[in-house]
Amino acid sequence: MPNPAPSPAPSPSPTTINYDTSEYRATVGAVSMNALAAYQRNATGAGITVGVIDTGLDTGSEEFPGRISSASANVAGGTGTDDDDGHGTAVAFTLAGRRNGTGAHGVAFDASLLVLRADTPGTCATGGSEADCSFTDNAIARGVDLAVTSKARVINMSLGGSGANATLLAAINRATAAGIIVVISAGNEFDTDPAGAVNPDAFAQIANNSAARGLVIVAGAVNTNGTISAFSNRAGNTASHYLTAVGEQVRAPCENSSICLWSGTSFAAPQISGAVALLAQAFPNLSGSQIVSILFSSARDAGTTGVDVTYGGGILDLTRAFQPIGTASVAGAAMPISLDANATLSAPMGDAKQGVLGAVILDRYDRAFAIDLARTVNRTGLSRGFVNSLQSTTRNIATATKDMAVEVTLAARSGAFRSDDRTLLPGQDGVRARPVAGLVTQRLGADAQFAMGFAQGGGTLSARLAGRREPAFLVAREPLSEQGFDGRIKGSAALRNRLGSWGVTAAMESGTVVNFAETGPLPGARPAYLRSAYDRSSLTVDRQDGALVSAISFSRLGEGDSVLGAHFGNAFGASRATSWFVDAVARLDAGGGWYLGGSTRQGWTMADVRGGLSGSGLIRTMAFAADLGRDGLFARDDSFGLRLAQPLRVASGGIDLRLPVNYDYATGAPDAWLTQRFNLAPDGREVDIEARYSIGLGGGVLQTNLFWRRQPGNYAALPADRGGAIRFALGF
Repeated sequence: MPNPAPSPAPSPSPTTINYDTSEYRATVGAVSMNALAAYQRNATGAGITVGVIDTGLDTGSEEFPGRISSASANVAGGTGTDDDDGHGTAVAFTLAGRRNGTGAHGVAFDASLLVLRADTPGTCATGGSEADCSFTDNAIARGVDLAVTSKARVINMSLGGSGANATLLAAINRATAAGIIVVISAGNEFDTDPAGAVNPDAFAQIANNSAARGLVIVAGAVNTNGTISAFSNRAGNTASHYLTAVGEQVRAPCENSSICLWSGTSFAAPQISGAVALLAQAFPNLSGSQIVSILFSSARDAGTTGVDVTYGGGILDLTRAFQPIGTASVAGAAMPISLDANATLSAPMGDAKQGVLGAVILDRYDRAFAIDLARTVNRTGLSRGFVNSLQSTTRNIATATKDMAVEVTLAARSGAFRSDDRTLLPGQDGVRARPVAGLVTQRLGADAQFAMGFAQGGGTLSARLAGRREPAFLVAREPLSEQGFDGRIKGSAALRNRLGSWGVTAAMESGTVVNFAETGPLPGARPAYLRSAYDRSSLTVDRQDGALVSAISFSRLGEGDSVLGAHFGNAFGASRATSWFVDAVARLDAGGGWYLGGSTRQGWTMADVRGGLSGSGLIRTMAFAADLGRDGLFARDDSFGLRLAQPLRVASGGIDLRLPVNYDYATGAPDAWLTQRFNLAPDGREVDIEARYSIGLGGGVLQTNLFWRRQPGNYAALPADRGGAIRFALGF
């Protein structure tokens, strides 16, 4: 095929277009994947065989040491495969030139080269013009058949001219039936015949023939900026089979072993052929049709969005071709995983750090990639409970009879509350107010009580039935009254029976874990969050001995799709958990309005690994609070309190996951597994100190809170924060 004439490389050398497979490392989001591991592991001998039907190869070239197939032949009836013209050598170098650390090298630099010299004897005599070379369809067909018997994976034909005859089409049919990919250059006539070159030349129309089976790629040329070359025939009627690659100023040998800058679709084609060879060598499971699909689905879009008549399927993007495509899964497990977010830790886990969690994943084409799953772990943001408590527009309504008490918390649907928004009766009031929490307690005789609530925890119900007071702290929360992670309580119920000075309470609740998929520890805009159900049941024994009230509680927490509020995707075994807690609380009325109190929680969580993986995990957690206070400190109706608390925190433990770390394409399964620890214990430890004061004022209550929080959210790197709030509540 005629090409714009090559020109000697100037000095200094121009920008080199290097396709260096040793550097095929790609980053997708937070994930670093290295396909080279598979490439090296599966490389055998001289690698994949590539057939080049062209003008032969310079026998004196040192660019293909030990990689010239013994099956190479002159299929046109001439003597030997030595290149008289230089075109074949330059094309072969672009496809498979050696990598020696200097200058440029071929795309598939260790491929075995099947040289198929097909130029008609005498037409490429030394000193003649490249345009004088001619090729017959029958000679090309013999080359195709020899490539089939030599088990080549790709055949490069940087040739052009008239349409293929029946003999050549039959050979193409045999090649594609064997899964061999054929790459043909599109032609270089657009700058001289733009009307006629809106389609590839007649020879490249092989791609549209049924014999092609979708395995013939037509190669167009672009410059280094990704713009279609002025000379390149456009995609036209072969758009669905047309792919472009750099075809201008490609560095390759020319006469006398010098280096020239070649231009033409002849030099885009071997880059695509080299990409085929690399994919075939790195991923030996791939069929020819899968390789073609990968090249087109990974191509960089150009021109009109999607497949178009200029760029066809786009521009070859070898880096993207070596990244996972489509739905990925952990090798040996069929469940889909994400490439950038497979877990979101919860507040008790804070800044838990991971070592490398290496695994092998498979993409849509069952190609194996190495991935560090630790880089796909996100962390939840800081709790917004303090801010939310200040922003809420709610009102508490309570009523009681001798044996029953009802409390309802209302929030405005829209606009502010009015003085008549006191009930949930139908009509305007029912529209403007909605219940957000509620509690009903009922005595069942002299010693038994029953309570039901919505948006109220079982621990709160148990404390209410036992008569324990819960001072109003905003940040330093009572660990026994909440989960320790973000959640939404749906409903709860509790039953208490008094036995003299003792009391026994059984409680249960259900709700939803809310895990915000935020990538860092600082609060900010939160994207869509993850929800999973939980249920908790508890048994509490309490005793009042004079001024001392104490209780011990045993509880079970079951999470359907989370672990202590953390979400783990299929890459981490889609873990769920069962937790057991022992809680203890004591409060002493010290006289004179003073009280002392303290509570502690110890927990043990067992993770259940699913999603086709195996593993186990034991996680130990703890929380505590200690406070003192006085009612009537300065005035009869004031109250003061001070609390030191640590919210629920993972003290030790994690999940031991058995992950695949190597893959055998021969068996189509992992051949090596390694148990690795997914650590869930943070370095940070949050400690909260909070003071509160309230006093009756003007028919309402003025409340103030001041807090200091060390390593908030269990993040050691975060500085301590401090804040305060003043609230005034007016009753109606």
